[in-house]
Formats: sequence, structure tokens, C-alpha cells
Amino acid sequence: MSFRLYAPWVHSLKEKRMIVRSILARIQNQFHISAAETGEQDAHQIIMIGVAAIVPHNAFADSLMDEISSFVEENCEAEILEENREIR
Repeated sequence: MSFRLYAPWVHSLKEKRMIVRSILARIQNQFHISAAETGEQDAHQIIMIGVAAIVPHNAFADSLMDEISSFVEENCEAEILEENREIR
């Protein structure tokens, strides 16, 4: 699963790093999954986050992705521009 977020108030890469670290730590602590910044690392106001988890079946994956999506929406001030989901 990946998110593309927009944070218009961010004006430096240092400020962006603080926001990204906070979001990643909260996602990892809440769901015990892998999460990382996956792109747009030189853009100040765009944040790309990827999350991955190993789950026993597709229904669990769908449920987990719904929970993660809601969590990001509720706990992040940045606007979600795009959300991609993939099950392999």
C-alpha cells in the first residue's frame, strides 16, 4: 500500500523529514508493519509513504488496509492525494 500526501505548510526538507519520521513511527507502532518514505524525497511538500505487511489471507489484508487508510487520514495533517493498494 502506498500514499501520496500533500503538506502545503512545509518549506524545507528538514521540516518534511520531521513530519515523515513522525508519520512512519506512528504507523509502525500502531500496526507493527513495515513503513518507509518511498519517493519524492527532494520535494518539500509531497510525501510518498509505502507500507507492507505479511498477512494470512486477502480478507485480513483488505481489513488492515482500511484501518491503515483511516489511521493516516485521522492522524496526519497532510492531505491524501493518492492511495494505492496491492495484494500479492
